[in-house]
Amino acid sequence: MSELSINTTQNVKINFIAASVGERLGSYFIDLLIKISYVIVILLVFFYGLHFDKLFDKLDSWSVMSILLFFYLPIMLYSITLESIFEGQTIGKKLVKIKVVKIDGYQAGFGDYLIRWFFRLIDFTLLYGLVGLIAVVTSKKAQRLGDMAAGTAVITLKNKIDISHTILEEIGDAYVPTYPLVIKLSDNDMRIIKETFQKADAKNDHEMIYKLVAKIESVTGIKNQSGNNNDFLRVILKDYNFYTQNM
Repeated sequence: MSELSINTTQNVKINFIAASVGERLGSYFIDLLIKISYVIVILLVFFYGLHFDKLFDKLDSWSVMSILLFFYLPIMLYSITLESIFEGQTIGKKLVKIKVVKIDGYQAGFGDYLIRWFFRLIDFTLLYGLVGLIAVVTSKKAQRLGDMAAGTAVITLKNKIDISHTILEEIGDAYVPTYPLVIKLSDNDMRIIKETFQKADAKNDHEMIYKLVAKIESVTGIKNQSGNNNDFLRVILKDYNFYTQNM
């Protein structure tokens, strides 16, 4: 497995492990099995059960094609729809525990998933998927052509990491939060905040910490009530965990 280093906009390097070819193939075949199951259900219900094939005899070719296209849409839009809903994961990716991410540290968006979806025609269709497979095996970041075009990569979520390397914070049952507006931030925001704070704190980089606090205040509307920037950031991290764990 190759290591993927993502440099965030705060110049924090986050290391991930790129999903292996086996993991990506496993995800692909799980999703393929789901699509095949869908086709079987459609055939059993609408064609063998409701006899849509007899209805087709009474329709012109354009009407028949429209109906078939309607049934095919869920298969065609499967990956882009689920990746958009589940933030970079299809059912196959969830089961295999891999995910699509941006290589610049941001959460991938619909536009990125759309680009990857368009390139499926090349990656998966051309030469029976050999193009995509070769791209993943030979590229430094294990990217298929769609990933390269979208600026994304597929990472494994199976990394064994310590809690200090995640956005999670240990909080007790009696913890009382201070800043409810912290929920305006996302998991990705909190990861960047924590990584930046840990790096700056280790180097006693007070200027970076000050800028980080100012950015949080401007984005969320929160005002530092502690008077100490380091304490403020620690509370922000704990408050976010409190609210997201109890929502």
